[in-house]
Amino acid sequence: MTDKSRADLILHSASQLLTLAGGPQRGGSLGNLGIIEDGAIAVADGVILAVGSTDEIQRQFSAQRTIDAIGSVVLPGFVDPHTHLIFAGDRAAEFEMRIAGASYMEIMDAGGGIISTVKQTRAASVDSLVTQARLRLNRMLAYGTTTAEAKTGYGLELETELKMLQAILLLNDEGPIELAPTFLGAHALPPEYADSGEKEYEAYTAEIVEQMLPAVKRWWTKEASGEPFPFVDVFCEIGAFNLSQSRRILTCAKEIGFPLKIHADEFDGLGGTGLAVELGAASADHLVQTPPDDIAALGQSDTVAVALPCTPFGLAEREYTPAKSIIEAGGILALATDLNPGTAWCESMQMVIALACRYMDLTPAQAIAASTINAAAAIQRTEDLGSIESGKQADILILSVSDYRHLGYRFGTNLVSTVFKNGELVFPDS
Repeated sequence: MTDKSRADLILHSASQLLTLAGGPQRGGSLGNLGIIEDGAIAVADGVILAVGSTDEIQRQFSAQRTIDAIGSVVLPGFVDPHTHLIFAGDRAAEFEMRIAGASYMEIMDAGGGIISTVKQTRAASVDSLVTQARLRLNRMLAYGTTTAEAKTGYGLELETELKMLQAILLLNDEGPIELAPTFLGAHALPPEYADSGEKEYEAYTAEIVEQMLPAVKRWWTKEASGEPFPFVDVFCEIGAFNLSQSRRILTCAKEIGFPLKIHADEFDGLGGTGLAVELGAASADHLVQTPPDDIAALGQSDTVAVALPCTPFGLAEREYTPAKSIIEAGGILALATDLNPGTAWCESMQMVIALACRYMDLTPAQAIAASTINAAAAIQRTEDLGSIESGKQADILILSVSDYRHLGYRFGTNLVSTVFKNGELVFPDS
């Protein structure tokens, strides 16, 4: 009898093992879950060794630890590719004002809006930012997120933006959720600018390009030596950075070595998505009012369209990302929470899936693919995340249900019973 290969962990007897194998899914291929019934996984040193039927894996491998997943769905850990994780305080009072009918300007005059969060974040220490964000990360983990993007953007001046990057690095080192950092100095106009006209945005754009981006590169090279550079993002929108300013910021960022992202077309289609495609950005995010030509361009590119359904839901808006048009164009569609204190304080990718099924007309299978392998593409991590395949990180979820369609069908509850990160049990606490 041939000796079996050794593994650290064998997870077996899954009712449905969703592998999501084969790379990012674009266009009509979205929703190919690669289901193995009575599936099993062998893991060693935090990496997936093999995937197959329970009989196949148990014949080939032995392990000191085995997990019986009978009656359960097993799938890759969720990747959340757009969050504003790092911030201080909250804006609950602003929410109450908004649903009572207050206008944006009335909320601003009462001290609300993004500048409220900027003031609180500037006043917070790194330790305080880490402590507050850790609570959010714990909830994200419990709902199945094993990797997340995390933006700065509530500093709007160099010192606080670097403080936010420091908090991201500390939380990433702490784990278990891996964080992909993004510098979003171009989130809004700082409160130091007395007016918010074109002249002021031009001046702040110059500050970002000439001072902040080079300083972030120097700081990152010193503080995170050997780590990939963070993404650089910009909020391209009416009332924020126009297309010309966004181009200047992203072009400079690309020239000095940063990968790119963009907030685009949330309220108006200004051409930000086309700019993202032109510059080879990893993703273009929001995309509610994206023009048809830009949707067509997405279909011919590797730039991922990241939909954020929690945001229109949080704002009680009626329009969502036109997912069907993006799919028909052959684009790569991903989902994310947009976790932030103003419009979408949501830590649950399961809620995102439920919203996407109802308001974007995705099937549960499409929404799951958009939350795993395609979400990994939005942070340029498909080589090791987003699917259950040999050689990838063992980031694995076990659900308390036997059919994957319960994701999307159910909401307001947690269907994740167990989370593994790099092959280690991280939820419930080991």
